[in-house]
Amino acid sequence: MRVQGVPVDSFPRVPPEVLRGDVRRITEVGEDILRRRCRPVTEFGTTSLARLIDDMFATCYIAEGAAIAANQVDVDLRLFVWDMTDEWGVRHVGHIANPELVLPPVGQRRLVEEEEGCLSVPGPSHPLARPDHAVVRGYDRDGAPVVVEGHGYFARCLQHESDHLDGRLYLDRLSQRQRKAVLREMTQRREEVYARRAAGVARLRRAQARLRGSTAG
Repeated sequence: MRVQGVPVDSFPRVPPEVLRGDVRRITEVGEDILRRRCRPVTEFGTTSLARLIDDMFATCYIAEGAAIAANQVDVDLRLFVWDMTDEWGVRHVGHIANPELVLPPVGQRRLVEEEEGCLSVPGPSHPLARPDHAVVRGYDRDGAPVVVEGHGYFARCLQHESDHLDGRLYLDRLSQRQRKAVLREMTQRREEVYARRAAGVARLRRAQARLRGSTAG
């Protein structure tokens, strides 16, 4: 278990950020904000930044995602959050602002092809080769430095979210034919995905109501 890249003994199954947050609309491929390089976070330790992080965790949770970037909730900031378990059973949870992605030198990269999907491309996934090791350096919500290292699926996650902040989708790394196939499948599965998200919102609201009830009085 690693929180903010640091080993910990335990962590709640549902992150406290999820229970504090509100679900926001997830932007979808074709929206302009997903195509722009996001602005750096310049104000740390603010209520608004903390609230945004909570809302991103809540939105990712109901969508059953591994991670989500700020522009996926229609906010133009270099920020993403994650809560996922890698192929070795290690859970990773955290957030990072103004991340700088560091990959191994080209000659030392080991590429691994695995299925990759995106909350902003609801439904389909497609095999995509990426380096199996990545590091991101940035800051937490209070402006303290953060260094997070990923291998395997988590490394893929860090690269995928870093792409978002530069205005790129995983679709951009596919051939034109592959992109068209993915978008066709998205059209076919979109309604099903949104129904699951709506059910996720209902579950989260029940959990938040239970939390409020347990702390009342």
